[in-house]
Formats: sequence, structure tokens, C-alpha cells
Amino acid sequence: MRLTTQECVKFIPSSRDLHRCIPVCQVCQNLIRCCCGRLIGEHSWQESSPPISLYPGPGQDVEEDWSIELHTKASPTNAYGIVDFEDTATRVCRAKFVRVAVDSKPEALLQLMLREWQMERPKLLLTVQGGSENFTLPPKVKQAFSKGLMTAAVSTGAWILTDGINTGVSKYVGEAVKTFGGHDLRKRNTVGITPWGVIDNNTDLIGRDVFRPYQPLGNPLSKRACLNGFHSHFLLVDDGTLGKHGCQQGLRRKLEKHIQLQKIHPRLNQGVPVVCVVVEGGPAMVSTVLDYVSSVPPVPVFVFEGSGRAADLLAFLHKQTANDSTHTSSLYLEQQITIFDSESEDHMTPDAAILTATLKGTRASPAEQLSMALAWDRADIAQKDVLVPGQHWQAGSMEQAMLDALVMDRVSFVKLLIDNGMTMSRFLTVDRLEELYNTPQGQTHRFLHHLVEDVKQTSLPLGYRLSIIDMGLVIEYLIGGAYRSTYTRKHFRAAHSRLRGLIPNSSRGKSLQDLHFFRTAQPYRPKITTTPVLDDTPLLVPFNFNDLFVWAVLQQRQQMALFLWQHGEEALARAAVACKLYRSMALEARQSSMDDIISERFKSYSLEFGQLAVDVLDCAFRQNEQMAMKLLTSEMEAWSHFTCLQMAVSSCHRPFVSHSCTQTLLTDLWTGPLNMRKNSFLKIILSLLLPPAILLLEFKSKAEMCHVPQSHEAMLFGLDSVKSLPAHEGTDHTDAERETVSSVTVHCVSWIKKLYEFYTAPVVKFWFHTMSYLAFLMLFSYVILVKMGDQPSVQEWIVIAYILSTAVEKTREVLMSAPRKLSQKLKVWFSEYWNVSDFIAILLFLAGLVMRLHANPYQTAGRISYCLDIIFWFVRVMDLLAVNQHAGPYLTMITKMTSNMFFIVVMMAIVLLSFGVSRKAILSPDEEPSWSLARDVVFQPYWMIYGEVYQSEIDVCDDGHPCPPASFLTPFLQAVYMFFQYIIMVNVLIAFFNNIYFDMASTSNKLWKYNRYRYIMTYQERPWLPPPLILLSHMTLALRAIYKRCRGDAEQEERASGLKLLLGHEDRKKLHEFEEKCVEAHFHEKSDGLHSSQINRIRATAERAEEMCLMIGEVTEKVNFIQDSLSDLDSQLGQLQDLSALAVDTLTLLSASDSLHQEEARLAQCRPIAASQHILPHSWTLPHRSGAEWDGLNVRRMMAKSCKKHTVEIYSLQLNSLHCDSLMHSIHQGTYHFDFKLFHLCISNGKQITTESHLSDACWKRFRRFRGEPTCWSASTSLTQLSKELVIFKLAVERNNLMRLAHTIPFTPVSIMGELVSIYSLEEVPSHVDPESNTVSSWSSRGLSALLQPLFSEEGSLDGGLRRGCRVLCTWAEQDVLRPGLVYIVKAFRAEVVRTWQRYFHGSTALQLCLREIQQHRAAQKMMTVFNQVKPEDMQHSPRFLDVLLVFWHSNGQWLTIERNMSGDFRKYNNNTGEEIDPCCSLEEMLLAFSHWTYEYSCRELLVLDIQGVGEELTDPTVIMADSQRGEMLFGPDNLGDAAISGFLQKHSCGACCRRLGLTGQKMFSIAVDVCVCVCERERSCERECLHVNQKKETYL
Repeated sequence: MRLTTQECVKFIPSSRDLHRCIPVCQVCQNLIRCCCGRLIGEHSWQESSPPISLYPGPGQDVEEDWSIELHTKASPTNAYGIVDFEDTATRVCRAKFVRVAVDSKPEALLQLMLREWQMERPKLLLTVQGGSENFTLPPKVKQAFSKGLMTAAVSTGAWILTDGINTGVSKYVGEAVKTFGGHDLRKRNTVGITPWGVIDNNTDLIGRDVFRPYQPLGNPLSKRACLNGFHSHFLLVDDGTLGKHGCQQGLRRKLEKHIQLQKIHPRLNQGVPVVCVVVEGGPAMVSTVLDYVSSVPPVPVFVFEGSGRAADLLAFLHKQTANDSTHTSSLYLEQQITIFDSESEDHMTPDAAILTATLKGTRASPAEQLSMALAWDRADIAQKDVLVPGQHWQAGSMEQAMLDALVMDRVSFVKLLIDNGMTMSRFLTVDRLEELYNTPQGQTHRFLHHLVEDVKQTSLPLGYRLSIIDMGLVIEYLIGGAYRSTYTRKHFRAAHSRLRGLIPNSSRGKSLQDLHFFRTAQPYRPKITTTPVLDDTPLLVPFNFNDLFVWAVLQQRQQMALFLWQHGEEALARAAVACKLYRSMALEARQSSMDDIISERFKSYSLEFGQLAVDVLDCAFRQNEQMAMKLLTSEMEAWSHFTCLQMAVSSCHRPFVSHSCTQTLLTDLWTGPLNMRKNSFLKIILSLLLPPAILLLEFKSKAEMCHVPQSHEAMLFGLDSVKSLPAHEGTDHTDAERETVSSVTVHCVSWIKKLYEFYTAPVVKFWFHTMSYLAFLMLFSYVILVKMGDQPSVQEWIVIAYILSTAVEKTREVLMSAPRKLSQKLKVWFSEYWNVSDFIAILLFLAGLVMRLHANPYQTAGRISYCLDIIFWFVRVMDLLAVNQHAGPYLTMITKMTSNMFFIVVMMAIVLLSFGVSRKAILSPDEEPSWSLARDVVFQPYWMIYGEVYQSEIDVCDDGHPCPPASFLTPFLQAVYMFFQYIIMVNVLIAFFNNIYFDMASTSNKLWKYNRYRYIMTYQERPWLPPPLILLSHMTLALRAIYKRCRGDAEQEERASGLKLLLGHEDRKKLHEFEEKCVEAHFHEKSDGLHSSQINRIRATAERAEEMCLMIGEVTEKVNFIQDSLSDLDSQLGQLQDLSALAVDTLTLLSASDSLHQEEARLAQCRPIAASQHILPHSWTLPHRSGAEWDGLNVRRMMAKSCKKHTVEIYSLQLNSLHCDSLMHSIHQGTYHFDFKLFHLCISNGKQITTESHLSDACWKRFRRFRGEPTCWSASTSLTQLSKELVIFKLAVERNNLMRLAHTIPFTPVSIMGELVSIYSLEEVPSHVDPESNTVSSWSSRGLSALLQPLFSEEGSLDGGLRRGCRVLCTWAEQDVLRPGLVYIVKAFRAEVVRTWQRYFHGSTALQLCLREIQQHRAAQKMMTVFNQVKPEDMQHSPRFLDVLLVFWHSNGQWLTIERNMSGDFRKYNNNTGEEIDPCCSLEEMLLAFSHWTYEYSCRELLVLDIQGVGEELTDPTVIMADSQRGEMLFGPDNLGDAAISGFLQKHSCGACCRRLGLTGQKMFSIAVDVCVCVCERERSCERECLHVNQKKETYL
């Protein structure tokens, strides 16, 4: 897998301006960019040299277009690894990234993501499209998008594809991952496909297999975009360009199509569905959506309505086309595009809506849709959209879906299919069950193979397919004991062999049976008929849920096992089986040295099922005690005729056996039919000694014994116990038959029955055998204590008979145990400690008996064997004490201590041997070989453990004997040995015993209850006669067994073995129904418990909701109060407007009425008005007209202007007949105010102006008299003009009414885009020294607010050497500090520049640099103003510097500068090192001369360089100050001082403009001469000039 990247190898200028510099100057290298977006220095010139000139040579194409194919080359990728996002402090956010070429193969990319990045295979692809720039989503839409997208992705295992940048819709996807995503990187499959050229600080990511920190919050002035920190993977697409978007779309679409061809799951043939999620978006989004829906196969589109722009447009078009159902295109569009409205009343969640749209848009069949929902594990989607009534399904599709659901462990789908009518008995076959067992599941499958190898004791070949018989062997191996799996029985093996073609079918009946076997997963059971009927349908076996349950347990699918446990019958037994299987699997895993995690997981699963069994048993015991005890001992045909109690004991489930229900049952089994509560052992011993006392004992009734199972001995004797007889069987005899039986016979039967029930009770057997055993010990002790004769005495023969009969009883126990094979019988029997002890005691006694019957010395050896053998028989008494409730727990603790002390005893033995051997070797160097050496080595060291130090033998030289060599070492060795053995090891042993004691004290009672089952079952199955009379019982049992075998009841014999309760079909059905009710009650109680815990949460949530409602109510009241106040204020303003309009209308109408009556009478009295007495406002200045030309139209214009000036809105016009006298009266009284300036007339340029007015002459005279002016007025009007005025006024009233109505209409405010900034300006204020003529610059005291929206432009097009620029759009500004709608440029100093100048400005370095930058800009601006004033008039150009303001960006706290954007050809004329271009026009020559002029104008102290701009508009100058003056003021970081001045003087060539300004001849002077030497004849004038310049510096700087 080879991944490449693209690099530009040829420089093609993006600007069409022909650059004439040869070689390429530094200005061009820093300004001119290639079409790829890079500067010359940013290109890689390894294979070729950089261009000498940007001007095309002869024969070269000037209009050559840059292309990826021709001007880039492919190279191995140099950027891949892990990126660590630093600003995410709350969680660790790291992502894998790789830089790839734009033409990379999608196959290689998918292989990289699956193999190298180890991403999980996608089951759904969510490609998110939308706006790339920042936009605001409404809260509801944002919530629906975030939660819906992440819920759909997490629940289905989907991949999310975005642009990966930290703006636009990708930013919202990152926020959704942050809020609703997980911490696991493999679960956050959010892939960003991002152009390499638009990533900010992309050079930091270069490196192979690197770990790079990354800061996702970039500079707001940068045109590049940052990576979003909550994506998990990034494909950085490189097409060789820099700062250009869109190159990733083609690769992204190819990758989507390739993923669409992949399988959604290895078991399913359905491809990965793709859905496009649209949020907002621009004009190109419409074509993108069209491309998705028109592709083959089509991609469904999911649009979030209300997100803005393209999404809302698509939603509108979708609704319009949905109404038109006549066109197929509209129907197709409706199927492919889904609109989600978060404001709608539809209660579908957004994630469900996305998945539903995916199912509908893929046009798949119902089976394929079910497969997709199955792969997603979304049963709710399948139930809602797939498994609907009336759906047509192909044959076998539902069965295949069930098989896939089981293999993929989709519990919810198994439940859904069962609820929709899937019959498990019809579904499950042998082939399907074997396919389930052979499902490759990694470690689980290997573990099953290991178990099969352990069972078969052989290695399995590679690719071995497990059979159902192998699983039967594994089940028997794990459960152990006498358990026999259904799969290993003879009938099942034969049918399985016939199905596999190993044995030919002999008859048609067998073929039908084989067909039934193949269809079901249960063994063939022959019908109980003499002749097979070929046409009969074979019966179904109802235990299929058990087979699936065992499969789920062996496959370690706990959730599936828990679900299957709830279905079917015998839930209690299945819980016990699962507990046993998991416990055995944990033991096998631990013995196989597998991972401890696997063993612990098995233990936890076992405990979970064990707790389920205890909970169900407890629930059943609380509901019905007798039915609960029947559940414990009822026979289960599906589980090898075991009982729940047997299975629980087999799995060592102590809590189950220690439960009150089990202990109650064991107590009833122990006492049997005897009803004794107090002093039971005394009554039993007395009855055994005096048998007639048995008739005086109290026995239990039939109802009290109905739940107690039958004993094996009772069945063999043929006496049916009352507890197993059905109710109707006890009443089979008729009344006539009962009357024929004499009362004597009835009493005899009753006595015999009582005697039998008494002697067969386990507690009676225990005491009977105990008394016999104690008598045996007394006789045996007597035999070995007295002198033994040549022939055995009577007492010895009795002992011999007792032990031999005991041996026969032990043999019977082995032969009549449950396992069928003798090896298994022996294995089960020898697993008990006391059986091993009895076996050794019997063998030792038989050996002693054989030797005792011979003459000496064998007789003596036999007697010694007797003496040793009696030890085992005395120890056997401890087992009799285990039955006691008080002594039993102590015996359990002793057993535990004895079993756990083995390793400590071994360590003590090692220490003992090490000392004993060395001691013996030192003290006895001359010993001959003999067996006594072994005794001498351990004899004395052993007794030293108990404190015997053998003081006389410590120093062997004290008795006068010669000392052996090195004998002085033995006391030292003995001291060390005694310290270690006696002080350390013995105390460790005591502490160990003490720890075991305290640990066992809390659990010993439970352990005793658990072991109690073994004691009771031992005496339950033991014959009632003690040895040696037990031989009579053995003979009776043998005859009974021979009789039953002759009758052919071997299977019944097998079923009857053990303590089991045999129930009829009806009783078993009732028991299963009771068990199902208990299971339901258990889960109901469990759900109630969870519900009760959730009630507190709901209550707290309700209280919070009430508090929020109260707060919202208070806010609503405040809002209503404010609205009422505003309404009152609005009505008051309306009344004032009405009064103003009425006053204006009244004045106008009165003036028109007076002029109508007195027009002719006052015309002759008019005389000119002196110009000096009247001044007309600027807004009332009229052109010169004669009296005839002056008409009413002019007056109406003047009135309209007055109305505009006073902003009077006319509401209504209701005029009455008002007289001029009343109006003047109100004016004289001061009750009506009017601006008389509106009626002033003026004479312009000494010319007389005659006016005409609609006011009557009398009124005008009074006005003039009131003002103290002449009383002449000329007016002319007509009635027609008056009517026109009334119409105009009426129209004005209607217009104002509409305006008032518009104020009352509610509107939705439009949010203004942009980020908040504060603008500070450098204002000119009067100087304190000379306020009249001089001004000084001062910063504004308060910043004005504005909103700026960053605009994306070509990367690096506005950057300089010290600062970076970005275009912004002003969307709003306070007091017009900026003009909304104009584009500006904000500039910020580079980070390295700020770090360099921090040593000069320790605080607010960026602010200090910005202030000095603006100050030098203002200095250059002022000097340019002076230059424009003093330059010759024939220099037509008037260049000027733009205004620069200070900006504080609130979002990131940065200080910037802002200036207006210049459009056009941007040129740079010189730089701050003195280099300049060759002028080709008068403007360029004048600007170069301006730099020279500033140097001379400032008396050679200041020099303005770095002149650049568009035409006459200039920006970014640099004011160079001599080093001798830099202590006074430092303009900025680009001030190079004397070096720049010297460079300028050496490189500047004066042209015509310099000569016209009188600046020639200055190039020859050096900077030292300019600063230090003055010409003698100009000495005085230079002093005056310097003084004048210092004053100017204060002014300009």
C-alpha cells in the first residue's frame, strides 16, 4: 500500500502583470504567488532551479494555465501519524492522520483505515454535507442534529464523513461527538476529509509516524482553517495547491462509492448503505444533492429543515413537489429525499428518521431491509418499517434472519422474530445447530476446540468441524457425574450416522424418522407402536429452547443465554445447568493457563445464573412452599433425568442448597414420615431398643408428604409411598371391596406400614447404623486389646462379618450409582474423602485377616495390621458427627484447615530435612549404610518442633568422648533451626489456622448446610439394616433387580435411580405453569425495584421543572409589563404626533384661506423688502424669480421642507373654520410655538427676490409686526390650488397611517453575522500650546462596537513579513465608525514578531506594536498632506495614506489594526531596506521622490519607506528614524534605523520629480556627513531649521 502526495514543481504567476525585474527581486518573491498559492521560496526546487525572471521569454506562452497533471509531481507521503489536540482539557482527543494525493485509490484508503488504523467495518456511512463557513443553528435544530446523528452512528456502528475543519457543519459534528460521543477512539469513527492546503499550521504535521500536538483554535485573521479536535481520523487531501478549497470532494465521493460496495456484514450480502445528511449549505449544495440522488445506486438524502439556506430551499421544493403526485420525478424525489422538521409534531426521533430514510432510499427488498436493520442491531427500525402487516416474505427468509440474528448475537431481533410468529421447533435443525456451534468467534471457538480435544484425548485436525455429538461429549464432560447428554445416546448416534450417509436406510419408516430427526435438533425416540405407520406425521420434541440455551452458554453469549432462559420450561433447572457449565468452564480455563480475564468472566456468568436460580426459588417458596419443593426434586427428562437439587449440588451452588426451601426439603427427607419435633433422637433410640414403641410414634399425613420424593428402596420393594400416589389412585377400591376386608387385616397392614416407614426413615437409619457402628468399635477394640489366639474368637468373627458386609455395601454403592460406565462410577465414588478412608481401612483389614490366619510371624503382622486399621474406623466416627447442627460446622472448619495446610507442612518438612541431614552427617561421620539413618535424620529435629531440645546432646564433647570434626557447628545450626522452625514456621501455621477459622466461622453454617445434602442422601439410599445384617437387604435388592431386568424395565430402572419426584403429565404441567409464574413475578419485582429507584429521579426532575416554570412565569410577567409600557409609550407618542400634524395642517389651511379672500386687495401694497433685514436658511434658499413666476407650488415645496426638518408625521386631518386672529392670539400668549426661521426670506448677491404666499396679508402683517419687521407681503393663489393642497395633505395622512400600522406589526429580528470588536481611533484635538493653529493626536476615550465577519480569500495574499492580513466584512458599526457593507482588512503581528519584542514590552506586546504601527502611519499621513500642499501644481497626482484604526477582537482577546480594503493592482514601490523599483510612470516617480522629500523635510531624521498601494491610495508605510533619535520614539519593529537610511541614499536615483522639488545631489552624502558635518555658510540657518523641525515633530508625531 503506497500513498503519495502532490507538490508543485513549476512557478506560474497568478497575476497577469508582467514583472520586469531580472533576477527576481525580493519584492516579487514576497508578493507574487504561483497559481498553486505558494511563493517562490515555498516551492521545492530539488529537481530544478527557481526561475530567474517571471517575464516570459521568447516563444513562451504568456497565458499558460496551471494544472495538477502538468505542473505537480507525486512523491511518497511525508505526513502521517497521530495528532494530539491541546485545547481539549476535559478529555484526551487524539486522531490519526495521513496526507494523501487527490488521485489516491479508494481501495488503498479503505485498506489503510481497516488494517492500519484498525477501524471497525462500517455498517452505515453518514456523509454530512453543509456550509463550510460558520453559521448559527437554531437550538432545536442543533439538538436534533447532534443527538440524532450520534445516536444513529453509535447504535449502528456507522462512519461519519465530514470536511474535518473547525468551521461550518464540521464544527457542529465535532460538538455532537463531544456531547454525545464516547471516549473510545475506535468507537468515534468520525473521519475528516480535509484539503491539505487549507489547514492552518500544516507544516507542523509533516513527519513519518509522528506524534504532533495541534492547537485547533487558530488566528481569526488567517484564511486557513483548523482541524476539528473531536474527529478520530483525518485524510488530508493534497492536490499541490495552497489555500484552495474543494479538492477533496472528488476523492470523498469515490471513497463513498467504494465503501458502498463493501458488505455490511460477513454473513450478509447487503452492501453498506450511504445516506447524505444536509445541514445549511450554499448554492453548490443543490447540485451535490442532485448528484447523490441521481447516482447508481441512489444515495438517500436527509435534510434538516430550519438549518438555513440550501437546506431550507430543498425542504421548500420537497414540499411543493410532494403535493404534485402526477409526475414520477416528484415521487422519486420524495422517496430519495427526506425532510426532518424539528418543529413538527411527529414524535419520531431524529436517529430513527435517519435510519428509516436510509431503508426507504436504498430500494431494497424486505429481506435486505431486515438484514440492514439486523446489522445495525436496531430492532425498533425493523419492527416499525420492515415487519409490518401484509409484508410479503420469500420462503426461508425469516429462518435465515433468525439464524443470522443468533450468529450475530442480536438478542432484540431474536425476541422480535419470536414475537412475530417464528416457531423455534420448526426453525432449529441439526445442520443449523451445528452451524451455530461452528460459528467462528475467535477465542470462544478455540476454547470449544480445546474442550473437545480434552474429551477425546486427541488433537483435532485443522479446519475440523464440530459435530453435535462432540458437543454432547463436552456437555457431559463439563457437568460430570452421572449426567448423560441427549446427543450421546445410542438412538441419537444411530440417527446421526444415518443422516450423514454412514448407514443405509433399511425401511421407509426409518427414513421418515430420519427426516424428522433432521428437521429437529432432538434425538430420535421410537414410537411405542408395534407396526410403524408411514403416513403419520412424526411428533415434535418440545426442548429446542434448551438446546439453544446450552449453545448460548457454551458460546459465552451471556445476554442471549439470559433471554433464552426466560423462554420455555424448567427455568430453574436451566439456571442450575448454566451455573454448572460456567463453573466448569472457568476451571478448565484456569487449568489450561488461559487468560485470567476469561476465567473471571466465566465465574461472573456462573454467579449471575446462580443468583437467578436463588431468586426464582425464593419467589416460588414465598408463593407456595410445597410447589417450590416439588421444583427441587421433580425429574427432568431433558436434563438426563436429573433434578434441580442434584444439578445445584453438582455445580457446588452453596447459596441454592443453603436456601430455606432446600433445607426444609432436606429436613423432611431426613425425618421421613416421622412427625417429631422435640427429643427425636431419644424417641428413635427407645423405639429401636423397644420395637413396640414404634406404634406409639406420630406419623405425617398424606398431604404433608405429597412433596417428598420416592426413595429407590421403596420402589424396589414395591410399596408405593403415599406422597407419589395420585389422589384418584388411593380411591380405586370400591366400598364393597373395603367392607370385605376385616378390621384385623386393616390394623395389621397399618402396623406393617408404620414399621416399614419407621425403619426406612433416614434419621432412623442413621441412629440404627450409628448404634451398630459403636458396638462394632467396642468389639474391634476388645479384639485387639486382648490376647489373640490361633483361631478367631466369636467377637473377632463378628468384627470380620461387619467389615466384610460393609465392603459389600460399598460395592453396592458403586454399582448402583448413577453413571453407566464403571470408570465413571469409581471416579464419582472416590471423589468423597470418607469413601477413600473406608477403602483403605477395608483393604488394610483384609490384609491383616489373611496374615492373621497364618502362623507366626505372619499372625503378629496381622495383629499389628488390626491395630493400625482401627485408627481409620475411629476416625470414621467424625463423619457421624457431621450430621449434628452444632458439631458439623466445626468439622467443616477442620477439614478446610487440613486441606489448606499442605504447603506449609511441606515447607516445614524442607527445613527439618535440611537441619536433620547436616546434623546427622556432622555428629556421625562413621555411620554404616542402614535404614536407621532415615529415622535418625528426622527423629530428633521433629521433636524439637514441639520444644524438646535434647540438652544433653547439644555439646557432644561434655561426656569425655572424642569430639567429631566440626562438632562445634551443631549448636549453631540447632539455634538457627529452632528459631526458624519453632518461632517462625509454627507461628505462621498458627496464624494461618486462625485466619481460616475466622474466615470459615461466617460461612461454616452455609457449608454445613451444603454438606448436609450428602449426609442425608447417603442414608436415604442406604438399606435400613446395619452390618452385618445388611446382607439380607442386599439379597433382597439383588432379587428385585433381577426381576425388573427380566421384565425389561432397564430404562425405568435408570430413570428411578436417585431421589426423584415422579409426576404425571397434568401435575408436571401445573408445576411448569407455576414455575413460569414465578419467573414472571421475579422479573416484575426486579422491574419494580428499578422503577422505585427511578421514582426519586423523576420526582427531583419534576421539582426542577416546577422551579423552571416559576422562573419562566416571572420572566413572562416582566416581558408583559415591558410590552404594556412600550404600548403606553407608543400611544402617547402617537397622540403627540397627532397634535403636531393637526397644528401644521391648521396653519397651512388658514394661510390658504386668507390668501383666497385678500389676494387682490393686498397686491398693490407690496413693496420690496430690504435684503439686509431677511436671512433665508440654507434649506430655504430659492432661485431668483420674478413676482409673476412665484406661485403656490414654491410655497408647498417650502412647507414640505419644513415638515421634513421637524419630522412631523401627519395622522389625520380634521380642520374647522379657524381664524387668523385666534392663531395670532395663541402665538402672543405663548401657547403655540412656531419656528419663525421657516418664514425668513433672503436676498442673494444683492438681488431682490419677490415671493408669493398663501398666507393672507393681514396675517403676514401681524407676523411681521410681532417680529419687528416690515409688513409687506405678496401672495397669489386660487381655489384650485387649495384643493390640490388638500389632496396632498390627505395622501400624507394616509402614508403616516400606514407607517403607524407598520410599527404595530410584529417581525422576526434577523441576527447579524459577525464577531464583536471594539474600534479605537486616533483623533485630532487642539493643542494646549497653540489651540488656534496646532492640533495633536489623541486616542479616543471609549471604543466603539462593531461586528466583523471574516471572509475567506486566497491563502497568503495579504500577508507580509511582519504581519498577517485577512479581509473582513463590516455588518454593523456603532456611530458609523465603520461603514456597514464595506470590506476592510485587519492585520495582526506574527507570533514570532511578538515573541521577539516581548523583551522591550513586557506587557501587552501586541498592543504596543499596534499603537506604534498606527502612530507611524499617522506620521506618514501628515507628511503626505504637507507634501501635497507644497508640490508643484503640474504634479497632478495627489497620493494619500488610508486611515488606520485600532481593533480589539473580543473572542480571542487580540489587538489588531484595521483599514479599508483596496481593490485593484497592488504595487510595492520600495521597501524598508531602501530597495526601489524602476519607475515607469509619473506616479511611481513621484512616490519615490516623496521618500526623498521626507528625509530632507525632517532635517534628515525621518525617512518614509515601504510605500505600497493601489494607485494613489497607499498603505503600510515604514517611518525610518535615525539611531541617534530612536531614544525619543520607536515607531515599530520594521524601523531599521541608520542601515535603512544608508541603503536608501545609496540605492536611490533622483529623477525629474526630485529635481523639481529641489532634491538633487543628495545621493553622494553619507549618513555620517548628514548627521555630524554642517556647511559653514548654512550653520545658522540649520540651527533655525532644526528648531522648526522639532516643533513640526511634535505636531506630526
